[in-house]
Amino acid sequence: MLFGGLFSSYVFLRLGSDNWPHMVLNIAPGLINTFVLIFSSISMVMGWVCVKMNDFRGFRIWIGLTVLCALIFSGVKAYEYYGKFNHDALVMKDGSEITGHLLKDKETESSYFIVPDAPKHGAKKHDAAKEGEAQHDHAEKKAEGDHAHPEPVEVLKEKVLLKTNFTPRYNTFYAIYFTLTGLHALHVIGGALVIAYFWLPGSSMFFTNREHFANRLEVVGLFWHFVDLVWIFLFPLLYLL
Repeated sequence: MLFGGLFSSYVFLRLGSDNWPHMVLNIAPGLINTFVLIFSSISMVMGWVCVKMNDFRGFRIWIGLTVLCALIFSGVKAYEYYGKFNHDALVMKDGSEITGHLLKDKETESSYFIVPDAPKHGAKKHDAAKEGEAQHDHAEKKAEGDHAHPEPVEVLKEKVLLKTNFTPRYNTFYAIYFTLTGLHALHVIGGALVIAYFWLPGSSMFFTNREHFANRLEVVGLFWHFVDLVWIFLFPLLYLL
């Protein structure tokens, strides 16, 4: 019900927007995490099967792989978040935007200096200098000619409406992205902690009450499959559409 309400909010916000961002996230990390979670669901089932078959060594291997997948997923998601936190954006008062990386050591009382993102092939070029700042045009032309080494752009602070990074305050899309993926990540961490408990100290029940242990592991597995299923919906909604 929790994720159902959030998904419904996503649908209403997207349908009510005239300028929704498309394909702004790096697909590769999301795709990697998709395969990682799918494999973790398989390993979770195999671990439960090993318990039913009285194979303790197999149980330890498969459940250990499930915990490893949870760590990989969390690491990839942390890498994604790090990239968003370190990607800057200047929203201008005229409605235009400049995204890139701010040079904090060059910032002055009146100006920001930002290394703009190289324009994507076929994308509409942002004109940050339409109010007479010729240096903006020069930097963007330089970026088009040499994507690897774009020139820093000087932006007057008086023309900036908002200085931010790619966090929830940047726009509605990133607010939804961090809410949905952050809540999902908390479920991954919580599930991984319980699985790790049954993998290490809780595994003693394998020898004292194996049937009861198998039932507990099955319940945890159902939760883990739910976590996997939620991500199957999150990945196409946020990364592909």
